[in-house]
This record gives sequence, C-alpha cells and structure tokens, in this order.
Amino acid sequence: MSGYVAGNQASLLPQPPESVVFGSTHFMQSIQRKLQIVASANVPVLLTGESGTGKEILARLIHQQSPWKHASFVKVNCPAIPGTLLESELFGYERGAFTGANANKPGRVEMADRGSLFLDEIGEMELGIQAKLLQLLQDGQFVRIGGQKTLSVDIRLICATNRDLEEEITAGRFRQDLFYRINVVQIRVPALRERAQDIPGLVNYFLQFYKDKFCVSPKPIRTSIVEMMQRYHWPGNIRQLENLVKRYVILGSEEAITTDLVGQPEPSFDVAIPPDGKISLKKVTREASRQLERRIIAKMLQAHNWNRTKTATALSISYRALLYKIQETGIDPGGLSGMEEAVGD
Repeated sequence: MSGYVAGNQASLLPQPPESVVFGSTHFMQSIQRKLQIVASANVPVLLTGESGTGKEILARLIHQQSPWKHASFVKVNCPAIPGTLLESELFGYERGAFTGANANKPGRVEMADRGSLFLDEIGEMELGIQAKLLQLLQDGQFVRIGGQKTLSVDIRLICATNRDLEEEITAGRFRQDLFYRINVVQIRVPALRERAQDIPGLVNYFLQFYKDKFCVSPKPIRTSIVEMMQRYHWPGNIRQLENLVKRYVILGSEEAITTDLVGQPEPSFDVAIPPDGKISLKKVTREASRQLERRIIAKMLQAHNWNRTKTATALSISYRALLYKIQETGIDPGGLSGMEEAVGD
C-alpha cells in the first residue's frame, strides 16, 4: 500500500478503508486492536516488516486516530535523502550556516510540532544524525544547523524499517540507546504471503480505483487467477500487487498478471554476502532454521485445518511450545475461529 503516498506530498491514492487495510486475518485484526490502543498514547511506535507491506498506511492511521490528528503528519524518507542533507532536512538551518543558506529554514521536526513525525526506513540513517535524533527524543530540544538558540517541540514519533535493527546494532550501524527510545511499542507488519486470504479484497480495491482513474472497464479477474495470486510468494508485497492490478486495468489482459505468477518456485533461503565478505555463521544458520521451521509449522497447521492441538501432537511438541513458535515466527493462524482447543499438555 506504499503507493498511496509520494514523499511528503498529497496521496496518490486515498487512504483505503480499514476493512481493506486490515482484511480478515487473525494477525491483521490483532494489529488493528493494537493500533487503536497505542494511537491515543504519545509513545514512539516502531513498525517493522518487509518493503511494500503498508507500514506507511499504518503510520497514517495511528496519526489519524490520535489526539494530534488535527496537526501535521510529516514524513521523512531517510534513504531518499543523502546523509549530508538529511540533518538540515530534519532540523533546519539558519541563514549563513553554509553556502546557499540565504534564509532561515525550519526542518521537518519543527513542521511536525504537536503532530506526528514519520521516519521511514530509519535503519538507513547515519550514526551522526542518530545522535542528534536521540537528543531530541530525550528532552524534546534541538538546535538548527548554524544556530545558537535551542528550540523545543512536542512530536509523536513513528518509525519504520525493513531491517533487523538488533543486527544493525551488532554490526555497529545503529545506536542501541536510540533503538530503546524508538522501540517502546513495536508492530510487525506481515508480508502479503502471510495474509493470502486478504488478497481478493485488496485486488477488488485496486481494481475499482484504477478503473475509475483510467476510465476503463476491464473484465472482472477470474476466480482462478485470484487463487493463483493467493499461492504466489509476492516478494514485492502489496506494492507489487497494486502494480500488477494497475497493469491489468491498463492492458486489459490476464497475461499482464499471469506472466508474473506462473513458474515461480517457492523461495529458498539465500545468503547475501556483505561488501566486507564477512558473515556470522551462527546468525545465518539460525535464520535458515527459523524459516524452515516456520514453513513446516504453517503447512502442518493447514493440513490439520488450523487445529493447534492436533498440529502439536503431529509435530511431537507440546501445545504451549507450538503457541510460542507461532508467535515467534509470526505465523498468522487465520483459520482459527472462536473454537479454542483446550490447553492440555
């Protein structure tokens, strides 16, 4: 759903209704309830998850449901702004601070005063700027570049990242003290493949929007194609789904969809070698094991119609151990209904 906003400008797509944003999966319903609770409290929120999963949409919902909704929602796309410019973009500068600074300029932090500041992909932020951001979070004060006067603001901070910030801390690329400041409430946004039952609703939403936008009337997407979408891995998540539906509306051919969906094997664990050529064997092995364990548990849950007691028995583990692993690996037990199995281990 990242396509709804371009930078800090007006939305390209309207904010979708909450029924579309949260769908019907157990995991997303849980996120919706959590958002309603944290929206009213002025505490930092950290949204984690893969790119294209809709973290910005959730950030805007937090703002819209908060007491600060009448003030500004200010977005800063950290990786889009070079490190040398990000500090001035965030904190502003005084006239004469550097060549070309011909007038005072307030930064995004000041623009967000009494509102919400959304730092997208904060894991890309350089260490020097992290230190200044930490100071802001500690006492609500900062100084513009080239300035002498200490300014105060009252902001609601929301951050998003697709990186594992704890790994970034270990690698020395992210400050541990800043992590503790921004990680008061963490919400993991699931990948689209984890909420496949929500795909038909998302498809219908994008289809209707782009039909109206381009003034065309393509044929409805066949059920068999939608089912194919539900089996697809979606490495680009909701952003990829949106672009695929847009392409279908423009071209009017189901091949615009199926060419991307056919012949895609189930992804296997891959290891990205960093520029320095060093990796932690323990971390890589642990992540590979976690992904394999997650796929096995998810398939066993599906095979037993999401009955957790039967699944635990089939896996030869305790019921409580299964519940822990479901939570740890972020599996969405979407097939669970009001029928709860007895906790008898």
